[in-house]
Amino acid sequence: MARVTVEDCVLKVPNRFELVMLAAQRARDISAGSALTVDRDNDKNPVVSLREIADTTIDLEALNQSLIKGLQKVAEVDEPTEDEGSFGEGTELLNDIMETLPEGDGQDEGDLEEDADEASDLDVPNEDGQEGTDQGGRPE
Repeated sequence: MARVTVEDCVLKVPNRFELVMLAAQRARDISAGSALTVDRDNDKNPVVSLREIADTTIDLEALNQSLIKGLQKVAEVDEPTEDEGSFGEGTELLNDIMETLPEGDGQDEGDLEEDADEASDLDVPNEDGQEGTDQGGRPE
């Protein structure tokens, strides 16, 4: 019965490779729970899909689009329009945040030098593993 179905399908889809791809996609759809458009008659999903193609009870263009979508490796991403810029609405949000911050970052060069001096006053182990000054002795 499948041979007659394939011969009938070739009249609808002349390219046998495309026919096999479409029938396989439809069989996957049927396995996923898609409604049948012909009686099953105790046939397996690939045979049912071929019978549907032969009887033209399904939309071949929609089936072809679902096949293409299923075979794509990279999902299509909407490119930002020129009006949005490269960051879109994020740029506006960033500008709003920057406006709410006070001038400067709260530290000037004098603060950084004081922090560096305080860090150098700490007792740090020397090469011998003892706390002390750079000369290796204990602080007095």
